[in-house]
Amino acid sequence: MKILLVNKFLYPKGGSETYIFKLGNVLEKHGHEVQYFGLDNEKNTVGNNVGSNVSDMDFNKGVSKNLFAPLRIVYSREARKKIRKVLDDFSPDVVHLNNIQFHLTPSIILEIDKYRKENNKTVRIVYTAHDYQLVCPSHGLFDNDLNVCEKCLDGNFTHCFTTKCLKNSRAKSLLAMTDAYFWKFNRAYDCVDAILCPSNFLKSKLDSQSRFSSKTTVIHNFIERDENVDNDKKGNYVLEFGHLSKDKGTNTLLEVAKRMSDVKFVFAGYGSAVEDMVGIANVEYVGFKTGDELKELIKNALCSICPSEMYENCPYSVMESQTLLTPVIGANIGGIPELIDVGKTGLLFEAGNADDLEQKLRYLLETDNLVQEYSDNCRNVVFETPDTYYEKLMNIYEARK
Repeated sequence: MKILLVNKFLYPKGGSETYIFKLGNVLEKHGHEVQYFGLDNEKNTVGNNVGSNVSDMDFNKGVSKNLFAPLRIVYSREARKKIRKVLDDFSPDVVHLNNIQFHLTPSIILEIDKYRKENNKTVRIVYTAHDYQLVCPSHGLFDNDLNVCEKCLDGNFTHCFTTKCLKNSRAKSLLAMTDAYFWKFNRAYDCVDAILCPSNFLKSKLDSQSRFSSKTTVIHNFIERDENVDNDKKGNYVLEFGHLSKDKGTNTLLEVAKRMSDVKFVFAGYGSAVEDMVGIANVEYVGFKTGDELKELIKNALCSICPSEMYENCPYSVMESQTLLTPVIGANIGGIPELIDVGKTGLLFEAGNADDLEQKLRYLLETDNLVQEYSDNCRNVVFETPDTYYEKLMNIYEARK
């Protein structure tokens, strides 16, 4: 089978990129031919045979410095032209879409559908929803103050503009609202055959709009487990890793760190909250870590914290921690609760509540042998493996209307 994986970024950057690279490897391992389509960038690590990608554009420069950015954010003729070159050359059986909005745009869906109709091909269009973009113009179901917001779930996207949800900018929020309405009435997503949701929570939000409910199915993200991991070398620190910012709950965890001066807190990653760590004696920021270095950091932590205050989907940080036998204390929000067996592999606390987080952390650290017990329980955690995920995905790829 020939599979075209589509994502705006084709180099290591975030969760969706981690997903497509791992997925591509799994598909190739099972004998499928895989190519990629996205933005052109010197950092790209994957591509397609004809070298056809969409020219990159830094939308952060603002509308005044890029006259055509507003039009391209909503609809891209270039993206349609470039993906058609790949379709004609590669002739895929499946086009698997990921993060495409604002750069590649859903206009490529129209071109894929046009291609399969013109060539009378049964090309399957599959979309993995990595966030809430299909029902929320600002993609995260939060407002400009980074508070949870579900006002647009009813399909009335004007809330995005009136509350300046997208980066507290009236202009950017107007574009986001315009994009949402354009593709709602254009009905491009009607051409998508299946929408994969990495959490039941995300599916519940997409299903709030009937145009998606018949297409959604849940398959949690997959992760490989190292069966040789041991848990007899735990360090003396609590860990948060990934994106470190207010909406990710880092500042709430920092408040707890100030109260628990006898406990060491380690932070790895990047984000605006890093500057707030300065001057806190028991806090150590170790920078951005990947690979074996990050693995060792996670494995040796007493526990990891996922303190997010936004609707997380299926965070790899929670799964990575438990597969490395490190218990997790997570915020009771979004898809996080689906990944933690409370009282066995971790605990949940009320998102944004420093008092509750402190209480749960003290309970875990100060109860005799509880860290060890939870760590041992992590050996029995069952997440999707590459093989189980592949089997479920093939059922989606091979299904026919």
